[in-house]
Amino acid sequence: MAPQRFHEQFEHIQRSMPGTALALGPDRDAHFLYEKGVVLARDGEEARVVEDAVRAHFTATPGLVPDHVRRDGPETNRTGVTRIRTGAPGSGDDTVPHALRALRAAEARRGRRLVGRNHVLHIAVNACPGDEPVPVARTQPANPGASAGTYDPDGAVGVLVVDTGLMHDHRLCPLLAHTTGDAEAAETDGDGVLRQYAGHGTFIAGILAAVAPSTRVTVRGTLKDAGAVLESEFGARLFAAVDEGGWPDIISLSAGTPTEDGDGPIGLEAFMRELRAQRTVLVAAAGNNASDTPFWPAAYAALPEYADSVLSVGALRADGDGEACFSNHGPWVRVYAPGERLTSALTGFDTPVPYVYQHSTYDACRFGYDYPCTCRLPRHTGVLSEGRENTGAKPDQVMFDGLAQWSGTSFATPVAAGLVAAHMTAHQVRDPRAALAGLLADSADTAEVRGAHVPALRPPTWRPMPVTVPAVPA
Repeated sequence: MAPQRFHEQFEHIQRSMPGTALALGPDRDAHFLYEKGVVLARDGEEARVVEDAVRAHFTATPGLVPDHVRRDGPETNRTGVTRIRTGAPGSGDDTVPHALRALRAAEARRGRRLVGRNHVLHIAVNACPGDEPVPVARTQPANPGASAGTYDPDGAVGVLVVDTGLMHDHRLCPLLAHTTGDAEAAETDGDGVLRQYAGHGTFIAGILAAVAPSTRVTVRGTLKDAGAVLESEFGARLFAAVDEGGWPDIISLSAGTPTEDGDGPIGLEAFMRELRAQRTVLVAAAGNNASDTPFWPAAYAALPEYADSVLSVGALRADGDGEACFSNHGPWVRVYAPGERLTSALTGFDTPVPYVYQHSTYDACRFGYDYPCTCRLPRHTGVLSEGRENTGAKPDQVMFDGLAQWSGTSFATPVAAGLVAAHMTAHQVRDPRAALAGLLADSADTAEVRGAHVPALRPPTWRPMPVTVPAVPA
């Protein structure tokens, strides 16, 4: 079974996507979320093959309704995918597994996958969060701290952050004076409480600006629904994000999904092909499931044709000695960067704002690690967990007044993206892919992950943070 937090988040994400019925991965192992009653196929002939095969299978299978099998929307679009409905939304058993089984023989004959689930892609602290943000005093310096250098508008490296948008008061943080983009869709709820994952894009922008001061950071509010989006929509949103300002030097993306068969999502294929034809580098989060299952699009980094254009990033723990307990891992993760208890801008520079924790901490690491990780500290009770455990005296609400500590591969990603940008600036390299290759060649840093020594990228302004476990009262 998946960690408790994933199941708590499932309902939260479902509420954020009204009108869309969601399901957990096969056998409720919760590796991923997807839309019930819908599969995706490539436009044109393949979509017609899928539709015909699924209808024939449903006609011959008692209890299934072939009339539900139909194509939704235009068959030709820029993302190259067609939605095929296999069941009435929200009714009865999920028909997607039946549709996938119907295509197995046809896929074997053609030697390629013809159909896939309509996955939910989510920010990498979302479906299984590394932790939730913790308030930090304004007097505490950011970590990583601001690197030497100034902003040069003429030579600034262009970095596009595809995320949740910017908080309304982000410019009150000096690091974010040159950051532009979309506003958060809704920062607080009807009671004035900070919404879950509000400030995620702002936090990432602050890390980027600290690591690479001469960057032109643009944050697009592509992930508006609790940081989640259907695969069938995500490709179009990515195209819209790059179309608005042109392909940037670097894209920082802290979102993705695993898939059942380990292949990349069909809905991202068109965008990834166009990315490969550009000069842009995609820096993508490896995900927070403590798993070696590929997390897409970060896992494209393991494919030879994307070796120069995609960098997948796992998270180092606070002291930098190894991987954070929540970080995904495996040969498809190319580098690791600091991603536990980083400090950056969140919100509340003009007015302090309350936040109610969603998830409770644990008495021991939920992934079995023995260091004092964010599963355990700081102790708090979350509203999504409180029905499952004794809350004791742990606080459930805090106030944010500007800065926060936060953990996740979501935040290791802008550290790595910022180092690519800083390499471009320092060495006056105009080609971001050449800068990525140079950065990796120049770095001799490693970290120990699961017994192996792997490449690590640590900014010179990042400070290891040893954590002391509070004594338990007698």
